[in-house]
Amino acid sequence: MAVNGQERPVQPGSTVTDLVAEITGRAIATDGRAADGSRVGVAVARNAAVVPRSLWWSTGLAPGDEIEIVTAVQGG
Repeated sequence: MAVNGQERPVQPGSTVTDLVAEITGRAIATDGRAADGSRVGVAVARNAAVVPRSLWWSTGLAPGDEIEIVTAVQGG
């Protein structure tokens, strides 16, 4: 699996929620928010298709997947 162009191993049974939690270092609830209720501030695409937050917990990851994780940035 590649995440933002970098190869990384995928554990059997891993989901988008697991990956976002690993990358952000935060526990993620099934609704895609941080477990503490705050926003995570990222969007995820799997194989060029955006994965809605509500589906992160049920979207499995597999070898060969291309994942893009985009962080929200404020400014102007």
